[in-house]
Amino acid sequence: MKRAFPSNDQVEISSDDSSSSDTDNDVLENQLQKDEPAIELSPEDWLFRKARSYQEYMKMIPIPSERSTTIPYTSWTGLGSSIKQIYGQPLHYLTNIHLKRLDQQRLGGEDEDVSLDTIIHPCNAESSIWLIEEVHRRTSSPHHLYELWKADPMYHAFIDAIFPKLGS
Repeated sequence: MKRAFPSNDQVEISSDDSSSSDTDNDVLENQLQKDEPAIELSPEDWLFRKARSYQEYMKMIPIPSERSTTIPYTSWTGLGSSIKQIYGQPLHYLTNIHLKRLDQQRLGGEDEDVSLDTIIHPCNAESSIWLIEEVHRRTSSPHHLYELWKADPMYHAFIDAIFPKLGS
């Protein structure tokens, strides 16, 4: 029998009802197997589904409405890392790529060695990141993400592993 999910991905179904037994879980599993035939998806289909799920998840994370203290920083990616730690939120894949490109654009410039927080006020820099983040979270197309990810086998390096609690 072909699997509906790759073997390295696991799906866990949990119940708040502590009285359910292993037998109940076996019945549920057998019922799911009978009701839905296994669908074998191509790697491209899996990647598109992953991009769509990622974008839907990122849309659910609210942008912080209140800012914390002023964050000193020397690079855009450094400021992004500090923001992730302080707010306990991931930044969108596209925002992480954008910050990396901003740092690359400074290479070879006359102010390359100057700390960024002396050039751009930390509050303005942080606000600009949150503005870009909001655009990426709310308006990015899963198809666009899919195309970028398909072209870059190392795309996962720019996806943050921070999972905030949603819906408090």
